[in-house]
Amino acid sequence: MSKVEVKINLKGINEVMKSPEILSACEAAGSAVASAAGSDYATQSGLINYIAYCNVYPDSKEAAKENFEDNTILKAVSAVGLKLTK
Repeated sequence: MSKVEVKINLKGINEVMKSPEILSACEAAGSAVASAAGSDYATQSGLINYIAYCNVYPDSKEAAKENFEDNTILKAVSAVGLKLTK
């Protein structure tokens, strides 16, 4: 059996994770989740450290209460075909 060595290029991975294409994919997924959750949900996206991100959040007190009681955002994630992992 031969040994296989893998060398990870962290600089390259960081560049990919901050790329406009990854940010665009995050924004598209976030927008789909916010739309599935309802009209009172919004998104915020950007770059932080070495990654692009997009948050979905309730944009009103009513939506916050609904999300707290019914897990609206979590259900919307499943509804658009995304999966949450640890």
